[in-house]
Amino acid sequence: MTGPDPRAHLVGPFAVAAVLLASGLVGFLSYRFLRPHAATPGPAALARAVPPTVESEPAVEPAPEASAPATAKVPDRLPDVQLPGTDGKVHRLADWKGKPLAVNFWATWCDPCRREIPLLKELRREHAKDCLEIVGIAIDYADKVTKYASAHGIGYPLLLGDEGGLTAAAAFGMEAVLPFTVFADREGRVVTIKVGELHRDEAELILARLRDVETGRLSLSAAQVQISAGVRQMREARAGRE
Repeated sequence: MTGPDPRAHLVGPFAVAAVLLASGLVGFLSYRFLRPHAATPGPAALARAVPPTVESEPAVEPAPEASAPATAKVPDRLPDVQLPGTDGKVHRLADWKGKPLAVNFWATWCDPCRREIPLLKELRREHAKDCLEIVGIAIDYADKVTKYASAHGIGYPLLLGDEGGLTAAAAFGMEAVLPFTVFADREGRVVTIKVGELHRDEAELILARLRDVETGRLSLSAAQVQISAGVRQMREARAGRE
């Protein structure tokens, strides 16, 4: 007859610790990406972390729950993102092939995201002759997005990224630093990604260079150089006025 296993008293504490660790990790991830807060600032290392085709706001220290842009390469073309829309159907970005696109990643709890929505609505209306389409990808809960869209009259297509939004962002070489807007031409080529709140002067510059590319007045690489230089000057001028 053998005596009790001297290790038996360790099983209970280890099991409890494992359960607590697992539940804590799930809670942290939910808190990090879906917790409402005033804004998601850019990261301190933005200048070196963001790929060359990405135009960003000045870097600031992120809040503890904020994530930074990935160092993955920004794709040359729109990735095959598939997400459900507020219309109840599953959509692919390829559904809007043949139109210049501004794909806006946002959330209802993000202040700069909310501030730029009126501009996005205006751009869609003012550039209707160019067939510009705005597609919003909300990294948020579906019920909150639907309610917000109805209350604020958002007429452009909205895709729901409460489950697949982070994967969609990663497909663009980005993590969920909100907002960010991807501009692509009619052929689906990614022209630039603007990280942070989009301002009218920046949007008009990007759309003008996008038209130049489509009409053959500029090569894509030349347009990207002009966009980068122009957005930087606008950012510096804006900072000087603040």
